[in-house]
Amino acid sequence: MNQGTSHGMSDAETKRRLAALALGAIGVVYGDIGTSPLYTLQTTLSHDGQLPAAESIYGVLSLIFWAQIIVVSLKYVVFIMRADNKGEGGIMALLALALRSVRGEPRSRWILAIIGIFGAALFYGDGVITPAISVLSAVEGVKVAAPNLDAWVVPVTAVILFFLFALQRHGTERVGRLFGPVMVVWFIVIALLGVQQIMRNPQVLAALNPMYGIKFFSLHGMKAFIALGGVVLALTGAEALYADMGHFGKKPIRMAWFGFVLPALVLNYFGQGALLLAHPEAISNPFFIMVPAPLLYPMIGLACVATVIASQAVISGAFSMTREAMALGYSMPVVHTSREMSGQIFVPWVNNFLLIMVLAAVFHFGSSEKLSAAYGIAVTGTMTITTVLALFVARRQWGWSRAVVIIAGVLLLTIDLSFLGANLIKVEYGGWFPLVLGVGIFIVMTTWRRGRELVVREIKQSGLALAPFIHNIREHPPLSVPGTAVFLTANQNAVPHALLHNLKHNKVLHERNVLLTVEILETPVADFEERVTITPMDGGFYGLALRFGFAEDPNIPLALTHCARVGVSFDLMDTTFFLSRETIIADARRPGMALWRDKLFAFMARNALPATAFFQIPGNRLIELGAQVEI
Repeated sequence: MNQGTSHGMSDAETKRRLAALALGAIGVVYGDIGTSPLYTLQTTLSHDGQLPAAESIYGVLSLIFWAQIIVVSLKYVVFIMRADNKGEGGIMALLALALRSVRGEPRSRWILAIIGIFGAALFYGDGVITPAISVLSAVEGVKVAAPNLDAWVVPVTAVILFFLFALQRHGTERVGRLFGPVMVVWFIVIALLGVQQIMRNPQVLAALNPMYGIKFFSLHGMKAFIALGGVVLALTGAEALYADMGHFGKKPIRMAWFGFVLPALVLNYFGQGALLLAHPEAISNPFFIMVPAPLLYPMIGLACVATVIASQAVISGAFSMTREAMALGYSMPVVHTSREMSGQIFVPWVNNFLLIMVLAAVFHFGSSEKLSAAYGIAVTGTMTITTVLALFVARRQWGWSRAVVIIAGVLLLTIDLSFLGANLIKVEYGGWFPLVLGVGIFIVMTTWRRGRELVVREIKQSGLALAPFIHNIREHPPLSVPGTAVFLTANQNAVPHALLHNLKHNKVLHERNVLLTVEILETPVADFEERVTITPMDGGFYGLALRFGFAEDPNIPLALTHCARVGVSFDLMDTTFFLSRETIIADARRPGMALWRDKLFAFMARNALPATAFFQIPGNRLIELGAQVEI
């Protein structure tokens, strides 16, 4: 009986924890998709400049509802969230999962990496446009209340966004606690607004029938296809469900979606549809026209807070993805904002880049309607690439039969490519913006990765073989000093440049010399038994390999304290770290990359945070020795 009681308590605790995680997910994960009703219906139904007809309203509502069922509910929440990389989600985690299944196939790895990196680059485009369009659409509510304040929309939006980005360096930990309750209020309010309109015009619920969506296409053809570019705005933020899986887990995210978020969104969209059936002229801003006059200003305030939260989720997602990209070798080091949570990170150069691009988007486009053309391509491009990678994982990792993968692929990719095609039509109206941004980031990420490969290759080729060197040292021992020297190296079989320089200039060796290699795995967290491998050599030399997952913080001093279990203990007060600081020289005569990419890499290398900061090596225990590397 006693056991039963304690089991009951643990059940209650589990339920409380699930509820708390679901609440957190509502705040962080669903901010983006939750603020889509601000602009989706207005953008989709006003693209031809005419008042919407009843069959268009029914058709678009039907498309929005079934897109949320098929794309968000079935594709993301049910199918793609199965592709977790030890609990982590997001396009970089999915890419690592796909790459792991083609370890011995360099060509397949290269193709998958190119696809995945371009998807990640487009996600940064999403990180620029989401804050711009979300906050703009909320502030535009002022035009409904006081049309003469129109000129203030863009400046007020810019000020809100500037403060949002300025707050990033303080971390989102404290602000994060407010996100859940605020977004719960938001979803309840938008659902009630929808219910109020549906009760006045209940026939709008007929649009739940998918035949209205099919009929819309048969009646309008090309115009209906173009309207898909607006419908996809109802799906923005679906990628965040998957990207934030590591923070909250699958179950709370699924519970929050099916039990709370999806019903609230459907009620609001159908409420806007009911309003438009009675008053087609409300298409100028159906979301805010639906709000009773006394509540309009409080609703604008709530919308501004909700859109800031939506923006925060995407910015945090961009930071998290940068950390994963960096660990996989595609990016540069980061700064942590919380001692307790490794996920709380801040990337200064990403933050500044996003702020500049977001403000550029706000001032250039000037309204949420114009920005919507730019939005769709970033979202649909990332969605399509996520589908391709997930299908690959389903075939290679989960062992799905070819027939099942083909059927799933045809269904999902037909929908994704239809949305992408509808948005590609809008390239000249703003769709160029995320494409240019994505291509630029793609070039930077691949140049960094390729440049690092060339540097490591050059260092390996120019290095002295280690075994003869140790033999020579034993034959002619130099002066030995007490303590441990740790030399960071990419090649355990060659003498590190820093060791050679130290011996050449200082004429001494430490009594214990450790050649340390750090390896980042294609899993989010390294297993306990694979973290440390130590190889004793002759003459007081040791080879040490430390392995970290791509979602971990590679803290070398902390990892060294765990080496005692494999027979080698470190006293950090008696340990000196030696590192070669490479100066990159671009050389057109060397094969590898085009000269302009060599120069771009050299510029990035000069401005990157040093590896010592990434590996958290204390400055007072570090000696850096310079080396020139030509690529």
